[in-house]
Amino acid sequence: MNSDLEVSALAINVTIPETLRWTDTRRGDAFTLTTLNVRLLPDGHLAVKAYGRPVAGGRGAYVSFPVPDRPELAALVSEAAGRAGALWAAHRGLG
Repeated sequence: MNSDLEVSALAINVTIPETLRWTDTRRGDAFTLTTLNVRLLPDGHLAVKAYGRPVAGGRGAYVSFPVPDRPELAALVSEAAGRAGALWAAHRGLG
């Protein structure tokens, strides 16, 4: 393995279960948050942002929202990161 190999991004998208979804507002528009984007930072910590659709309908803009500090959301992020790690570790190469 090449020790000089630099991986610049590791990110996963996680669907937020309906029971954990929330609504937030940006520029006067309400959004229902349905997806988390979780990134593994170079120092090993995780960073997360939420994305969703306008409550009024339509596609809306691709706007990120902070994730509330709720234990059940932190558990979802942790579980998803662990699952992604297991999937990456078990990869079968290019198909």
